[in-house]
Amino acid sequence: MSFNTSSRQLSKTDEAPEDTPSQEVTPLDAPAPRDTVQAEAPQTKPSKADPLKAETPEAKIPEAETSEAETPEAETPEAETPEVSAPEAETPEAETPEADGAEAEAPGAEAETPEADATEAETPKAETPEAEAPEAGATEAPEAETPETSAPEAEVPGPDAATPAAASDTPDTPTTPHQRWWRRRGRGGWREKYPVAARVLAWTTTAVALAVVVAALLMPTQADKFRLAAFVRLPVEAIFGAALLIVLPRKPRIAVAVFVGLGLGALTVVNFLDIGFNEYLGRGFNVVLDWSLFSDAQGYLQDTFGKGGALGIVALAVTLVIVVLALVTMSVIRLGNLAARNTETATRTTLVLAIAWVTCAALGVQYAEGVPLASEHTLQALQFKTAQVRQTLRDEAAFRKIAKKDNFANTPPDQLLTGLRGKDMMITFIESYGRSAIEDPVMAPGVDATLTAENKKLTDAGFAAKSGWLTSATYGGSSWLGHSTFMSGLWISNQQRYRTVTAGERLTLPGAFKKTGAWDTVGVMPGIQKAWPEQKFYGIDKLYDSHKLGYEGPKFSWSTMPDQYALTAFERLVHSKKHDKPLMSTIILTSSHQPWAPIPKLVPQDQVGDGSVYKAIEKAGKRPADIITDSTKSKQEYGKSIQYSVSSLINYLVKYGNKNTVLIFLGDHQPIARVSGNHASRDVPVSIVAKDPKVLDKIADWNWADGLQPKHDTPVWKMDAFRDRFLTAYGSTPAP
Repeated sequence: MSFNTSSRQLSKTDEAPEDTPSQEVTPLDAPAPRDTVQAEAPQTKPSKADPLKAETPEAKIPEAETSEAETPEAETPEAETPEVSAPEAETPEAETPEADGAEAEAPGAEAETPEADATEAETPKAETPEAEAPEAGATEAPEAETPETSAPEAEVPGPDAATPAAASDTPDTPTTPHQRWWRRRGRGGWREKYPVAARVLAWTTTAVALAVVVAALLMPTQADKFRLAAFVRLPVEAIFGAALLIVLPRKPRIAVAVFVGLGLGALTVVNFLDIGFNEYLGRGFNVVLDWSLFSDAQGYLQDTFGKGGALGIVALAVTLVIVVLALVTMSVIRLGNLAARNTETATRTTLVLAIAWVTCAALGVQYAEGVPLASEHTLQALQFKTAQVRQTLRDEAAFRKIAKKDNFANTPPDQLLTGLRGKDMMITFIESYGRSAIEDPVMAPGVDATLTAENKKLTDAGFAAKSGWLTSATYGGSSWLGHSTFMSGLWISNQQRYRTVTAGERLTLPGAFKKTGAWDTVGVMPGIQKAWPEQKFYGIDKLYDSHKLGYEGPKFSWSTMPDQYALTAFERLVHSKKHDKPLMSTIILTSSHQPWAPIPKLVPQDQVGDGSVYKAIEKAGKRPADIITDSTKSKQEYGKSIQYSVSSLINYLVKYGNKNTVLIFLGDHQPIARVSGNHASRDVPVSIVAKDPKVLDKIADWNWADGLQPKHDTPVWKMDAFRDRFLTAYGSTPAP
């Protein structure tokens, strides 16, 4: 056979002796031997490259037919080729032409060993320069090189070049730089170089993933329940999840793992919100109603820590949410893949855990603290949240009907509050003034001493007081819920109820005084810093918010001004003015609002001025960071703030009150759990103070305690019951 060249004929060389064991390949640019057997032309289109050039390592040898009958005659002069019977010469493991005449494969495909026809004559094998090729088996390739078809201008390695890798390597042999790099990185990289470190890292990652998933499944929703026993349990959700991931194919398994991971991560975020809400508001997070509270929380953070601090806290919170979602999801995916790779072990483990869970559940196995070993925590949490959503939606519809019923809605004006005609009324809320301030062993000594001292001042000035307990509709925050519950006579325990009632025309206590036409109604609310549409609902004619009280001093954390200043401004702007009618004043004092640092101090009344005197006091006071993480310090500072607020109010009453002044003051809710204690009541003290004994005589049947301090066994009412009791006691006639 001969190669069909495009530009020149091959010259002949001397024939090799028959007893020569191997034949050395002549350099490609040297004249070819004249007596060399010429190969038949392959069926593919000849390359423009020199047919004598050797194949590059990545080139593909075309498959050509070996049948002489089907191969056209070569154009070069025929030469007789002696049948040289050479010893077993070694040829490279390169792909040789197929004997069946198949078309040439594309470069880069797997090499196949051609099957030689037993009837064909044996021809001598050629060797690559400076390298001896391995044995090729029974098939003997012609001495001449096969032309390339994959690259038109393939380069020819020189005589000193190394022999390229065999084309018949295993299928995963890297053939591109990227594949070779990946093999060095993955199979021959640091994992093979440091096998112990690789195993430790793998096991550590798996252990962390398992800990994350178990912690997410067993995470309590209250801070006081965080203990080791809560996390050393068998979560049934993990057993079901493992069984599901084991049987799923790869793509569905990953999809399910992502879905479950995101869901479990979202539930973990809600659990954190539950912890925060239980810590501050004494209840869990309502997934329907409580999203609106985040804007108020941001305002609180900004007032407490400044804009930069609030922005940092918000950014940290958002980052933590993203991290929790990603970490839980990746952990579920890793555990699912691990179970799929070790199906037999994972199946046995899951079966053993399932049997253990059923056994513990059936026998009621518990820790000493009463914690069941067989856990259904996540399922129970989901059931509770689902029931909460349904209940919230039903509650809204029911509350609309309740809000429409009002025992005094149709009472004529001349039949309202007849027992208080001619009196200057003051309803004053003291922020976070709760039962804990009077009974907690840390705060009570200071607060009780202050109440005793202030009560003596009242008595000396001719005033008397009676005090009781009211159970607030809120806890730790959301003061407006307590305000609206007290003044509307409706139990307003969430934001949706608040929106519903304030959008209606419910008769409030200030509204009842206004309806009579015998009082002017005003509001002094230093905590209001923006538009307040609820003014109309409450029946307040004129509102003095933080912008209308003339304060030029510093803020005290969230509180825009000290209580002493707010009361002094009320006297200057409102009470001291001449009026055609008595005043019905609603005043909200804010100095006892958390974080209780810094706390104002009482100054001589003639030095209050525009509030500039408080700059030095604010600067010298404690910072929120000084106490916010310490429960004992928070309790101590909270107690001091209550003492300050009560003293400011009683000092004002003694100085500016008269025989027609009637004061009702109360707390809006208990302080946060870190101060009031876990599982504290929602009770707040309430007092009525007056000089006229007839005012207190009308509530003698209430059995309230004498003085400013209610006793431990003084009757407790729900806060929404106060409005109707008060209206009835002071001469109002019910007319639904």
